[in-house]
Amino acid sequence: MDNITILWADDEIDLLKPQLMFLEKKGYDVITVTNGHDALEECEENNGIDVVFLDESMPGLTGLETLEQIKEKNPHLPIVMITKNEAEDVMEQAIGSQISDYLIKPVNPSQILLTLKKIIDSKSLVREKTSSDYQQEFRKIFMEINSKLDYEEWADIYRKIIGWELKIDESDSTEMSEILESQKAEANAAFCKYIEKNYVDWVQERTPGPIMSNNLMRSRIFPHISEDVPTVMVLFDNLRYDQWKVLEPIISEFYRVEEEDFFYSILPTSTQYSRNAIFAGLMPSEIQEYYPEWWLNDNQKGGKNMHEYDLLAAQIDRLIRREIRIDYTKVTNIRHAKQVQDNALNYLNNDFTVIVYNFIDMLSHARTEMEVLKELAGDEPAYRSLTRSWFIHSPIFEVLKKMAERDVKLIITTDHGTIRVNTPSRVVGDRETTTNLRYKVGRNLQYERRDVLDVRDPKKALLPRPNVSSTFIFAKEDKFFLYPNNYNHYNNYYKNTFQHGGISLEEVICPIITLRSK
Repeated sequence: MDNITILWADDEIDLLKPQLMFLEKKGYDVITVTNGHDALEECEENNGIDVVFLDESMPGLTGLETLEQIKEKNPHLPIVMITKNEAEDVMEQAIGSQISDYLIKPVNPSQILLTLKKIIDSKSLVREKTSSDYQQEFRKIFMEINSKLDYEEWADIYRKIIGWELKIDESDSTEMSEILESQKAEANAAFCKYIEKNYVDWVQERTPGPIMSNNLMRSRIFPHISEDVPTVMVLFDNLRYDQWKVLEPIISEFYRVEEEDFFYSILPTSTQYSRNAIFAGLMPSEIQEYYPEWWLNDNQKGGKNMHEYDLLAAQIDRLIRREIRIDYTKVTNIRHAKQVQDNALNYLNNDFTVIVYNFIDMLSHARTEMEVLKELAGDEPAYRSLTRSWFIHSPIFEVLKKMAERDVKLIITTDHGTIRVNTPSRVVGDRETTTNLRYKVGRNLQYERRDVLDVRDPKKALLPRPNVSSTFIFAKEDKFFLYPNNYNHYNNYYKNTFQHGGISLEEVICPIITLRSK
């Protein structure tokens, strides 16, 4: 503590001897001056000052004037304003000048110490408290992971882990971050076993399962559609739960969160499968059977999500027995995003509007391709930060703000998440085999059995079968598939990138949030 230096400026400094002695006993170094000019001179000559205590009502150069001049040259130097004056305009001026705290005379030693703790020691105190709390929670989460959890309990575990991840991000505790990352990996290993054991039974409806992509609309979206209030569904491709949590405070300025829920993405956790299933209200093999003209297999050329509106309209016709006004738009570039921004209020003339926003998907894939984005999003906290920064400056945020001026029901969701991959797994396949790093479909696949969930009969998982002998394999945990050719090159290229299509908490457990404009 003896390296913390305080500059205290007060024209009645002699009356503050008890406070000064208290601080010195606590190990603080205190420099005292009696006017604003000396305070400015001291700040200019002494680079070692850590915090300034500034009397507001000094003669000559006032506290507020001194504050402004100090901030001009030292904008990041913490300043505590101390005054007898409780006038609102004085407080507003001081707060507007970005003071770190505001104390009313007479100040007692406890107040001073608390202020210093908040300013100087807050990060270390938060870090210590967060570490202590997580250590207590660590064993509890460990026990839960290794017990027989159901799909709702797995969603709760995932929420807990993300909650701690965000807290530890804020506290900047590297040691705790490493421990949590290890526990998250352990949770993913257990979750993959759970999915492997239950997935086919869920899709075959042999056992009760979670809400999944194919029944998301009928269970969580359609019940909100009414003639009284327009309902707007925004589907952000690739939006993970942790990314939603960093966007939540921004969106909550304009919307009230009514419900935060989850659903499980079907396998593969990729746009072609999961998003078509959402809009069709059907599993992929059922889409192929009922609407063959709207489905393309992986080995067929052409856009795989070209008929989302058609599938949505067909599902509405099947499930909603009345006429509703609907609109659907997909944003894949900034030009189209601006058009949506211009039309924001027109969408509210519909009963139900769907906006598919592909930017997060483009961001994750661009990150793989571009070294600059690899630098910007080198780990989970950076990826979240990049998502937040993009959203604040995005046209879709402007759309949501415009819509919030009216009474609107907003539903934010996704089709699947992504996981940062780190562990390569060798695969051998023919030329027809798909190129996705987290799932493969092909004939005569050779692979590491322990690394995958394999579905040798795609019909069991309600997946199309491109060929008679087609097999689907899904990467578990943080694995990614590589061919033996140029193995080391592609390992270095794709390692530590965000991918989807396989099985992990991040890819499968998807957020769905219901909001209402304030």
